[in-house]
Amino acid sequence: MSDIISELKQQIADNRIILFMKGTPEHPQCGFSSRAVQMLKACGEPFAFVDVLAEPEVRANLPRIANWPTFPQLFVNGELVGGCDIMMEMYQSGELKKLIQEVANS
Repeated sequence: MSDIISELKQQIADNRIILFMKGTPEHPQCGFSSRAVQMLKACGEPFAFVDVLAEPEVRANLPRIANWPTFPQLFVNGELVGGCDIMMEMYQSGELKKLIQEVANS
């Protein structure tokens, strides 16, 4: 188990923008993941992703690291931003695009 925890922490550290989601950006497997991908794509910067349906250990263990029970989960600069609802609020206010672009260009 500690191996998957270490692996998750490494993925979060290695990717400035990473979305843990159900499915892939091309084929999201839930509405929340689909909306999260649409918002990130609209921000105009590349992002990494992990399909938690294809990685059951990630799906089981990430909520313990992040202290966040649901997916998707967006991490930016190693910090949990939140799930779809928080992303939507940030997107609508312009805060998400600003954050994503600052991180991508730093």
